[in-house]
Amino acid sequence: MSAIELNARASKDFDAKLAETTALLQQAAKDYAPLAAGGALRITQASSLGAEDVVVSHLINALQLDIGIFVLETGMLHAETLALLDRLKATSRAPVEVFTPVNESVVQFVTREGKDAMYKSIELRKGCCHIRKMEPLGRALAGKDAWITGLRREQSGARADVPLIDTSDATRVKLNPLANWTWGDVWHFIALNKIDYNPLHDQFYPSIGCAPCTRAISLGEDFRAGRWWWEDEAAKECGLHVNQSSSLEKAPA
Repeated sequence: MSAIELNARASKDFDAKLAETTALLQQAAKDYAPLAAGGALRITQASSLGAEDVVVSHLINALQLDIGIFVLETGMLHAETLALLDRLKATSRAPVEVFTPVNESVVQFVTREGKDAMYKSIELRKGCCHIRKMEPLGRALAGKDAWITGLRREQSGARADVPLIDTSDATRVKLNPLANWTWGDVWHFIALNKIDYNPLHDQFYPSIGCAPCTRAISLGEDFRAGRWWWEDEAAKECGLHVNQSSSLEKAPA
């Protein structure tokens, strides 16, 4: 059974949620429009190429908004994710930028701690995330006044209070246009618009990250149970979506 067949169930107020999301993206494109014609984009979407993110990218392209898209290619992504990235780059109206970790930093970390360091301790796992995700994220967001994510309140207890507009970081605004959507809403929209998605979703991967740190989940398991499954639930963030009052360049706490 495909992820669409399994999950596509629109909530009763889906049309209102879609209108809310569309209005938020359109307003954001106006609020953070380039300062001059043809100038640098001031707002960008962070895409992990998961189900939520392909929905947001589809809307950005369908609405023809001046919003960029970026992907953090950690060097540890699944082959299916990389193939989807290639397809997105080939079809997206919005510019798609790919940011990779500093190779020397990766080599030094693996040489020092081993290729399976993420399993040894939370500290080492977060150190790996910092090199492969947080430092590239800082470069991806440099010069941007706002960014867009696919975060939803339903995803986990840690994300239950995700606002549509997050101003907790003085550096830039974070927009979460799908905050109110359910998993069923996401897949209803994917089915309705025939959106290309990661085939790992059909293999019971609702949340997809780096290959060594992601597994399929079983019926009844928490949505994010397949991410860093060997860790305590409270630690399951890489740092990208932890509220920070200081620079994104720092290592995640």
